[in-house]
Parts: sequence; structure tokens; C-alpha cells
Amino acid sequence: MTPTTFAAAIRARDPLVGYWSVLDSPVSTERIARLGYDYVALDAQHGLIDYAGVLASLTAIDTKGSTAVGLVRVEANDPMPIGKALDAGAAGVIVPLIDTPQDAAAAVAAVRYPPQGRRSYGPMRSALRIGPDPADAHEQTVVLAMIETAEGLKNVEEICATDGVDGVYIGPSDLRIALGGASSTDPTVADEFEAALVTVREAAAAAGIAAGIHNADGASAAKRLTEGFTYVTVASDLVHLEQVAYRHLTAVRATGQVR
Repeated sequence: MTPTTFAAAIRARDPLVGYWSVLDSPVSTERIARLGYDYVALDAQHGLIDYAGVLASLTAIDTKGSTAVGLVRVEANDPMPIGKALDAGAAGVIVPLIDTPQDAAAAVAAVRYPPQGRRSYGPMRSALRIGPDPADAHEQTVVLAMIETAEGLKNVEEICATDGVDGVYIGPSDLRIALGGASSTDPTVADEFEAALVTVREAAAAAGIAAGIHNADGASAAKRLTEGFTYVTVASDLVHLEQVAYRHLTAVRATGQVR
């Protein structure tokens, strides 16, 4: 997968599967990028990754044997973190808290060079494999708008129709809370949550753009693909490290040889 083929696949609404990384651990990220995922998304909003970590992890994702491109969930809908992520070599950005079509247009403008947008030119590492001419960079990078608030859900049709938005991405934890959930996994709002997913999928399909969603595991991701989502992410390295470590500990304790 290259930035060019990834962008084409997103825009064609081809099925894609990615992995979510919150750890500042380029070595483990490099290994994950070789497993067959189409993309690895680095979480610079809630993850434990600063700019140096983003740069190192994007470099790791692009090494020999990788099947994936690197995306970055930026910390805010702001030209500075968006531009830095792209300059570091991200094939696209996932932009949080998109509430209105104006928010979506601002995200697009931060990714595009003038006159289409306001990205400052200085592609540092990205010039080695994305662009470097503005027109080529526009073709090879994607803008994914997060739908995770009540306002974003209300305006999802207009957000999806915003010129330059390549896809929407559901943040299920925030969206469930926005729908009245007492927690990020509150089952009492399951019906409202599932209805919201249909609304987002249908709005994306009507606009001809990709619809993505965050998932806790592969089985959930597969289910969402069958429902009509076009790209799905499995999350995350920190959680999965803990789960696997606990399963091994449980297996040893089951023998009765240790407490």
C-alpha cells in the first residue's frame, strides 16, 4: 500500500482495515505495519505520542516489508498540528470533533496548499514519498472527519457533502456519550447508537465518500464491514498488550502452581 493507492482506495470506497496505535513505540509499530493492515493510525490526540514519536513511528511504518500507510489522528482541527503531521509523512489525517460543514472545510483547507487551502509549504520528510508538488500531494493525502458529537451527527449530511472530505470516521466512545450514555460503553443507549451509525453510513454513501469506524477487536470490525462501513480500525496496541499479557498470566495460574 502506498499513499497513492491508499487515497485511491479510500475514494473508491474499497474495504480497508487498519490498526490503532497509542504507544510511542516505533519498533512495535514497525512490526504491526508488516502484518497486512492497510493503514496504521497514530493517535496524537489521546495517545501517548508526541511529535517526535509521530515522526519516528511514521518512519517505522514506511520501512521495508510494510503493508500499511501511516495516518495521524491530530490533536485538534488546527492548521499547525495538521501541517506537522503531513510534513512528517502522514498519508492522511483523522480530524477530531467535526461539528459543522464549516469545521470540515477548515480541516480540508489545512491539508491543501493555496489556492485550494492554507497549508504552509515545507514537506520535510513527506517530500521523499508524497508530492512534493502541491497537486500531487493533494491527490495522495486524505482528509477524514470524525463524527463523534450530537452536533456532528445532526450535520452529518452537510459534513459529508463538504468538498475535499474523503471520508468520515466515527469515534464510538464520544458518540455514545453524546447520545446520553453514562459511559463510553453504556448498553442502555445501544439502539440510539446503532441508529446513529446507520445515519452516518447512509450520509457517506449518498455523498460518495468513505465511512469508517473505530473497533475494539477484529470480529467487531468485520461485522461493521458487512453493515456497509468501508474502512474499519482495530484498536489498540496498549489495550491488546494488556489483554495478551493477562491471558498468559491466567493460563499459568490455571495450573494451580502459582497463586
